Amino acid sequence: MEFHFATVWESVADVLADDDALVHGSSRVTWRQYDDRASRMAAAFSAAGLRPDSKLGLYLFNGNEYLESHFGAFKMRAVPVNVNYRYVDEELRYLLDNADAEALVYHSSLGDRVARVKDRLPGVKLWVEVDDGSPGQVPGSVPYETLIAEHDPMPRIAREESDIYMLYTGGTTGMPKGVMYQMGDITRAFVSIGFPIIGRQPPAEAADIPAIVSDAVAAGSRIISLTGAPLMHGTGVWLGAMVPQLGGATVVTLQGRSLDPDEVLTTLQRERCTNLTIVGDAFAKPIIRAIDTAAAAGKPYDLSAMKMIISSGVMWTSEVKEQLLERIEQVWLVDAMGSSEGSMGTSISMKGMPAATARFSPSEGAKVFTDDDREVTPGSGEIGMLASGGMVPVGYFKDPEKSARTFRTINGKRYSFPGDMAMVGEDGSIVLLGRGSQVINSGGEKIFPEEVEEAVKRVDGVIDCLVVGTDDDRFGQVVTAVASLTPGAQVTADDVIASVKGELAHYKAPKHVVFVAEVPRAPNGKADYKTAFNLAVGSLTAD
Repeated sequence: MEFHFATVWESVADVLADDDALVHGSSRVTWRQYDDRASRMAAAFSAAGLRPDSKLGLYLFNGNEYLESHFGAFKMRAVPVNVNYRYVDEELRYLLDNADAEALVYHSSLGDRVARVKDRLPGVKLWVEVDDGSPGQVPGSVPYETLIAEHDPMPRIAREESDIYMLYTGGTTGMPKGVMYQMGDITRAFVSIGFPIIGRQPPAEAADIPAIVSDAVAAGSRIISLTGAPLMHGTGVWLGAMVPQLGGATVVTLQGRSLDPDEVLTTLQRERCTNLTIVGDAFAKPIIRAIDTAAAAGKPYDLSAMKMIISSGVMWTSEVKEQLLERIEQVWLVDAMGSSEGSMGTSISMKGMPAATARFSPSEGAKVFTDDDREVTPGSGEIGMLASGGMVPVGYFKDPEKSARTFRTINGKRYSFPGDMAMVGEDGSIVLLGRGSQVINSGGEKIFPEEVEEAVKRVDGVIDCLVVGTDDDRFGQVVTAVASLTPGAQVTADDVIASVKGELAHYKAPKHVVFVAEVPRAPNGKADYKTAFNLAVGSLTAD
């Protein structure tokens, strides 16, 4: 039995057949049904001409269909591709074309965007529509439930640990790129993360997993995981679904498509969830306010089943962690430092044991290196580039040059360098300083400034622009444009924001626009982001 998500989940379905695997509102799917529906999707993908290593896009909001299609792709050794549901036409077309996608599963409410790019994606053989209220916008598409009904389950097959798993990221890589892992590597790594959560040692052999999971569940160690984060991001699908499912978890998803803290808390209470996945302060602060509001109204939420809250991808400050622990005293708070390119450390907090902001215990193999590949000495105060040495990707899909720069071998060991700068404390802890690039992290969404700058500069009357991230209480950072105008132009901040929203996903649009006489640049024309940031902060402070 191979270490492969599909093979492990099939074995879990055999021993937990009648237990819930997926919950979305009133829709409940048992492990037997999960396996069956994923097998039918696998058969549908195969019938459409997809083969091992074929790519298929998931342009979906959170829900059972996302995870069923994801599992179905794994079953037939295809590669599911996460597509940000905030992407509009050109972003959607670019990603599907870059990924060589041969199928797309999408929610019907996103169908207008799909219809506009469909004819420009001749490689896509199958268009699958999940009905969420606006069906029929894409000619030639097939309803999701029709595929389920019309195909018998695909028989189980042997798979290879060398099969590729891919997660698309728009972070330090610039335009979205697929980060490739070998299935055996990432499945083993996730087992090593997930099994201690159910109180069991990670097994050396995949064949031992079903018996261990069955025993743990019978002993009361079942995980009921609510993923508050989107499944189309690594935080949501990895920590909220894939890791817990290896241990036989029930995965619960929210019906709302933007953060509603009362929905989060109501769902935690109703489903007796043990685990919650969030994205740092951007999620935690509204949840804290909702807990306090309910308590003040005499209707406190029952969160007694909660055991763990896990976050990744954005700042989670010590002050906010402490506020959570004051309200949910029994939980462990797990702050996972990592990216699509690898895990680098964790910070664990519990009542009476608070953790400092941005200080982490390194993951196995994580190190900090100077520019000349010398390892930073603990307590030296030197700043270096943080490297992940554990689960290292194969590389970026179709980008060997970027792969060579990001995934490098030092002293015979391969490392991933996602772009984080850090120091090493005397105790060996990692002190995260921030990204070496100018990537903006807004509520867990990573935004590439140059893409936004180009969109701003296409606004009639704008002559130049730089984009920086400025501090925000809720989102950590927000996009702020520093722009200059052609003489006599009459352009408002609202004009700029509306224009960018017409070209890019709305979260990429500036929240603030600061107009200056001249955008700061060096004599050679290179962007002076430090001065642009100071101009932005000065203007916002003055306002």
